[in-house]
Amino acid sequence: MPRVIVIGGGLAGMSAAAALASAGWQTGLFESRPFLGGRATSYLLPGDAGPQVIDNCQHILLRCCVNLLDFYRRAGVVGRIRFHREFHFLEPGGRRSTLRAGALPAPLHFAGSFARLRFLSLSDKLAIARALVALKRERTRRDDLDRISMADWLAEKRQPAGAVERFWRPVIVSAVNDVPERIAARYGFLVFWLGFLASATGYEMGIPEVPLGELYARLDNVNVRLRAPVESVAVEAGRVTGLVAGGELHTADWYVLAVPFERVPALVPALDLDTSAFEHSSITGIHLWFDRPVTRLPHAALLDRTIQWFFRKDDGRYLQLVVSASRDLLAMSRQDVIALALKELAEFLPEVRQARLETAHVVKEARATFSAQPGLDAARPGPRTPITNLFLAGDWTRTGWPATMEGAVRSGYLAAEAATAAGGAPRRFLVA
Repeated sequence: MPRVIVIGGGLAGMSAAAALASAGWQTGLFESRPFLGGRATSYLLPGDAGPQVIDNCQHILLRCCVNLLDFYRRAGVVGRIRFHREFHFLEPGGRRSTLRAGALPAPLHFAGSFARLRFLSLSDKLAIARALVALKRERTRRDDLDRISMADWLAEKRQPAGAVERFWRPVIVSAVNDVPERIAARYGFLVFWLGFLASATGYEMGIPEVPLGELYARLDNVNVRLRAPVESVAVEAGRVTGLVAGGELHTADWYVLAVPFERVPALVPALDLDTSAFEHSSITGIHLWFDRPVTRLPHAALLDRTIQWFFRKDDGRYLQLVVSASRDLLAMSRQDVIALALKELAEFLPEVRQARLETAHVVKEARATFSAQPGLDAARPGPRTPITNLFLAGDWTRTGWPATMEGAVRSGYLAAEAATAAGGAPRRFLVA
C-alpha cells in the first residue's frame, strides 16, 4: 500500500488526502493549526454571552462548482448546503431587484428577470446583453484572454459606466476577489460563462447551514494531525526523504505540498520555485450582532457602497458582511470598519437605525487569495515537480480557475491524479 503525507489542511490538502485515501493509499495529513479548512474555516469566538463558533468570512459556492460538491459528497455533508435560486440586489434607499431563472432554456433563462432589474437602465441592459453574446462567441475563439484584463475587454465592448459599476464589477469582485482592472479576461469569462450562460442551474448559490469547520469533520481513512506544523522537508538526490514536524521525522513514499504559495520557498528550498509573480488580494468579513432582527432577506448584494454583501444568520439578528478586494480597509481600525459598515448598512436596511448593536467582530484576511492578473498563468505550476515524489496543490497552482474553493479542490484532485499516475496505478478524480 503506497504511503503519502499531505502537508496542509486547507481545501486543497483535504481534497488530495480524501482522493488518495479513496484509492487505497495510506494517507496522513499534517496541519499547523488546531482546525482544518485553511482560509475557509470556522473557530471559537469568546463573548460576554458565551463563546460561539463563527466562520472567518461567509463562503459560498455555485452549482457549477462541481469538484467542491464532489468533495462535500465524499465528506458526507452535501446535505448541509442550502441552495438559493434568487439573487437580491439592493440600492441605497432599499429598492430591491431580484435575479432568478425563468422557464426559458440556457442561456436565455435569466431573460425575464434581467429585463425587470430596476438598478440598470435600458441602455445598460442592452449593452450587457450584447457583451454576453460576444462573450459566448469569443470564449473559445480568442487567444489573448490571458494577456488582457477584464476591464480591457469591457472597454472594447463599449460597456457604459452604469453597466460596469452595477453589473460587471460587483459580480467579478465577488467571484474572483479582485477588480476587473486587475484580473485576466479569461477568468471573467469563466465566471459569466459558468455562472450565467452555460446552464440554467449553474448560478444557484449554496450557503452552508453549519459552520465551515463542521463540513470537514469526516475524512475517511485519513490520519489527520492537527497542531503539527511541518518545520522542514528533506530532499536528497531529487527525492523527498522525510519531513520534520514537532521535532520528529516522518517518512512516506509520496508527498503532497498543499500550502499557500508564499510558504513554499522556505519550506522546500530545493524546489527552487519562483513565486515573485504572485500578489495577494484581501477579503474582510464583518460580523454584527443586533438586539433584534434587521432583515428578512436571506442575503443581498449591496450596490454603490464599500460593503458588498450581507448574509442573514440567527433570524436576522446576526449579519455577516463581506468586502472582497478590501485593500482600502486593511489600514482602517476595527472601530472605523464597524462604523462604516453600520452607516452603509442603514442605507439599505432601515431597521438597522432602530436596532442596538450588541457586539461586532472584524476579520481581515490580508492574504485571502492570489490576484489573478493578466499573464500570471505562465507562472502557475502544475502538480508535478522536479522532485520526483513531491506534488503541489493549492488554488494558486494551474487549475484553470481563479482563487476559489472550487479551484482549491481541483488542485487537490489534480495532485492526487499525478501521484497515482507516478505510483503506477493512475486514477481519475477531477469532475469535468
